[in-house]
Amino acid sequence: MNIKALFEDDGAVSPVIGVILMVAITVILAAVIGTFVLGLGDRVSQASPNSQFTFEYADNASDQAGATADYVNITHDGGDGVESSQLKISVDGVTAWDESGIKSSNGFAEQSGWSGKLTAGPRFPSTTTRTLKSRTVKQ
Repeated sequence: MNIKALFEDDGAVSPVIGVILMVAITVILAAVIGTFVLGLGDRVSQASPNSQFTFEYADNASDQAGATADYVNITHDGGDGVESSQLKISVDGVTAWDESGIKSSNGFAEQSGWSGKLTAGPRFPSTTTRTLKSRTVKQ
């Protein structure tokens, strides 16, 4: 056996292995680049906020002054905090409150307001002189 010939003979190296490696590297690079170009990489890290609210409703409730009106109380019970500028409260398709405040022109009267970031606890009590058609809350 000639040891010198063993080191000089490159007949055992297969060009097929080189081609397979190059194709594999190309496919992996294309997949990684394609994922970020199409924006799929950004969606993985963004989670949607999760907040819990409770809604209380009373027909013809009396306030401290003795006036009666329909009463809606919305309470943020837990979950992620929500910026008040991102909220809109609608009753029977009419905006009762948005980032600019209560819509008294629509017949709503605010008893306490929200501003800044809402976390568990803040309440939005409101009375209305409007006749409410529905008590169904859609989320």
